[in-house]
Amino acid sequence: MAELNGNPVTLEDLQALALTNYGHFTSMRMENGTIRGLSLHLDRLVRDCHIVFGVDLDREQTLNYIRKAADGVTGVAGLRVTVFDPALDMGRPSDGKDPHILVNLRPAGAMPPPPLTAKTFTFTRDNAEVKHIGLHPQLRLRRDAQLAGFDDAVFVEPDGRVSEGGTWNLGFVAQDGTVIWPDAPVLPGTTMLLLQGLNAPNQVTKPVRLPDLPGMAAAFATNTTIGVRAVSALDGVHFPTDHPVLAALRDAYDGIPGDRL
Repeated sequence: MAELNGNPVTLEDLQALALTNYGHFTSMRMENGTIRGLSLHLDRLVRDCHIVFGVDLDREQTLNYIRKAADGVTGVAGLRVTVFDPALDMGRPSDGKDPHILVNLRPAGAMPPPPLTAKTFTFTRDNAEVKHIGLHPQLRLRRDAQLAGFDDAVFVEPDGRVSEGGTWNLGFVAQDGTVIWPDAPVLPGTTMLLLQGLNAPNQVTKPVRLPDLPGMAAAFATNTTIGVRAVSALDGVHFPTDHPVLAALRDAYDGIPGDRL
């Protein structure tokens, strides 16, 4: 199911998205008509639209498009909102100032998925703070990681700081139970922001470097699709997947009420 500005999308509408691939998006998990962090997702769309297109996105109209597309959908579903300009020309991206709202719905998997393994690569996403649709670099490294026997990729800055996963935020648990979020260029994920807004457990943001990994008690991935997912290995460093802090984070996230559309 897909709608563009509240109307059924056509192949012609999607031509610029397919051929030019310029825009931004956010992905949500809808459960019985509610979405955790809905306001954060809308904040992201407004902020990124100003960065990508230099214009102010109509927040209320965007929400209306989401409501219309989701009307009558029950149970659990994945919902993606992509902002792009169908009239944008590759030769004149500066002319792209009329962003449209594409809303897609798709089936959503169970949470949390099984633990994952990841291989590290020296890489920084372009405009790391923006959830843009230029996913080739991340998917290329994810492919390289999978060909090497891992599930996904984790990015490391040239100075050795660990940053984020292919399409998810990365967190660690210190030996004393403190949750550590890497201090590096990362996408401010909505799930990460919701978890950071909780009072417990104790959380800090500080640099994490590759030599620090063997000293960590656990590691985890977060995004809207996976919630809090255990990371069982980074390169050759293995982590337990049943650490009590991971269970506490998962329970706390599950307890955050969703916003009704």
